[in-house]
Amino acid sequence: MYAQKLKVDVVIRGETRACPLDWLDQFCMRNFTNSADFDDTLPVADGQVEASFRLTPERFAEGLAAWLTQRGKGEGQSVVVQVTPEGAAVGSGTAAGNQAP
Repeated sequence: MYAQKLKVDVVIRGETRACPLDWLDQFCMRNFTNSADFDDTLPVADGQVEASFRLTPERFAEGLAAWLTQRGKGEGQSVVVQVTPEGAAVGSGTAAGNQAP
């Protein structure tokens, strides 16, 4: 069992939706950041991840946003990722991916 449950939304072209499970699964299983922060994550459904407390919502949002943007998921724009602990106020962790060239 993981220590925290995170709600993960993506904002693409101004539209907010739950991050698809396949994107979460690919990011968590094939993370190329070489950071141990993402080792203890478990995608469970669209927009839902369980993680250890050593991973902050901000760090997860930052890493996922950059990864999604790099893979073109933002349709030519940066992907914004909003991550909130379940039961927390909105805005706990938000990040935009790197700008596309």
